[in-house]
Amino acid sequence: MTEYKELEKNLAAIIGEGTDQVPGLGALLYKDGQPVCCFCGGLSYIGGAAGGTDKPFRRDSLFRIASVSKQFTVYTIMQLAEQGRLSLSGDVSRYLDFPLRHPDYPQVPITIEMLCCHTSGLRDGIIYCIPPEFSIREFFDQAGKFYEDGAHFAPTDQPPGKFFAYCNLNYGLLGTIIEAVTGERFDKYQQEHILSQLEIEGGYLPANLPVDAFSRLGGIYQKSATGAVWCPMMDCYDGEQPAYDTVTMQNPYAEQEDPREYSLLDYVPGTNATFFAPQGGLRLCLDGMSHALEMLMGDGLYRGKRVLSRESVDTMAAKHWIYQPGGQGNGDTEDGVFQSYGLGLYQIDGSSRGRVCRDIAVDLVGHTGEAFGLLSGLFLRPGTGDGFVYIMNGEGLPEEASESWGRFSGNFIWEERIMDALCRALLK
Repeated sequence: MTEYKELEKNLAAIIGEGTDQVPGLGALLYKDGQPVCCFCGGLSYIGGAAGGTDKPFRRDSLFRIASVSKQFTVYTIMQLAEQGRLSLSGDVSRYLDFPLRHPDYPQVPITIEMLCCHTSGLRDGIIYCIPPEFSIREFFDQAGKFYEDGAHFAPTDQPPGKFFAYCNLNYGLLGTIIEAVTGERFDKYQQEHILSQLEIEGGYLPANLPVDAFSRLGGIYQKSATGAVWCPMMDCYDGEQPAYDTVTMQNPYAEQEDPREYSLLDYVPGTNATFFAPQGGLRLCLDGMSHALEMLMGDGLYRGKRVLSRESVDTMAAKHWIYQPGGQGNGDTEDGVFQSYGLGLYQIDGSSRGRVCRDIAVDLVGHTGEAFGLLSGLFLRPGTGDGFVYIMNGEGLPEEASESWGRFSGNFIWEERIMDALCRALLK
């Protein structure tokens, strides 16, 4: 549409070889509950040394969407809560095969709600995704292989239930709890009860994607501080699909820690769903993400089909944790980005450091995704039918480089550029 030519121009300018650019991106803009602009440009896959072929970025190109995945895990938690099969206030030890407590707070139950809103008193450590042969208990037992000298527990002055700190391991536990409650493998249960309900093509294991979907799986890339080329980081298979029901580990803090493929032949559901990466491992395309956005904007209704109750959507979007400044505060805001958090969704205060529009206050609810070089987002404006989804599959600088931080917020420069453009188009 002609009224979105400026948006398309701004999005096209983000694609390129510069430090503040990306190899490819796609975005879908919604107004009044309807898609009004779709832009895709650049490459979804960069042909590698093994003779791979460049592929254009399309709206049906699939990517590992990183932490946007978290809300999909919570969709299932909310469905099970609606069915009375679990309780948000329930002690997670009830669903696991071992008691889980913070060692400094043995009398404080860790609840499912705490896992969902990152107030559990748990932390990631270096590794939070482990092979299927191990129990998730290995993170929390002093004799466990992945205990990391207690790195998965918060310091004593950050008590469970009160202090917010973003932790991906929370969602590995949620995935394991889903398996324990349903008796089914996390990825298969999600496929039947969430993805199929939302008419979404995708999944958690590249090995198990249908052949056509795998052929549209995009790669994720980064550049080094001095690098001139895009370096493959994730899902860069050059056309060779892994053997069915195999998985590799997905630890962004330790990319090369364990590159092996593991078979799921003997995996026992309910023991360790971390290798599925419930926190970030869902492979979706732009269209698939937009179906979830439509469901949220429809208060749990997707194209006439009830996926979640209105109450469940409201509960997810509500502020379960709110930052209280003063002294050490009651949480790690990550440079002001997190001022509050719900269940798998968070709120962006348009006047805070988390804002995504340079000089206009735009309040949003949704979630970003950031891992291995990919940046994604799914956001709506509360009380409206307005929102957007986006995917960018690379970063022109390492995230730790000072130049990668935003110019007017606590977000990355690439996030600022795309969300500022989308928000301005929303408000036209």
